[in-house]
Amino acid sequence: MRALVVYESMYGNTAAVAEEIAAALRAEDVDAAAGPVSAIDPEDTAGIALLVVGGPTHVHGMSRSSTRKTAASDEANTYPAPTREPGLREWLEDVPPGDGRQAAAFDTRIDKPAVLTGSAARGIARRLERRGLRLATRPESFFVTTQNELVAGELERAAAWGAALAERAGVQDTAAATTTGVTATIGS
Repeated sequence: MRALVVYESMYGNTAAVAEEIAAALRAEDVDAAAGPVSAIDPEDTAGIALLVVGGPTHVHGMSRSSTRKTAASDEANTYPAPTREPGLREWLEDVPPGDGRQAAAFDTRIDKPAVLTGSAARGIARRLERRGLRLATRPESFFVTTQNELVAGELERAAAWGAALAERAGVQDTAAATTTGVTATIGS
């Protein structure tokens, strides 16, 4: 199975989580790559069996051009490649129809209840479903401090989520193949 982890990152936290998810998928024998939204053409996702998309939560949801600009110009921001344009909102509009391919969504957000912080992952998931992809699992959040640093243990949790996602997506691939009448014959 081929997987692609696409992310938007302002302070480097979402990028670190995305790379950890991709590494965990590879450890589970999934042909997985990761990259920023600015470097991946939406059309390149057409042949991908599992599309994983993540971004930071800004103002209770997905970032906007103005929030990306603010984060990129923050003097405290030491990340060398903050996402400017396009953002995930714009990028997701051009993702080819999913035709039932699998997807997953994640975000990074302040370590407080989602009712207070919002969640970019929910918006990402809705947009993926609108494009015809089916979610392999529910959206996930990884937590950062108010100083924009990952909470201890979040990279390990991202790796565990990636491994579980590989297993779940593999099971769903088998179920989808069986229900569509595609079966593998041993020895053929």
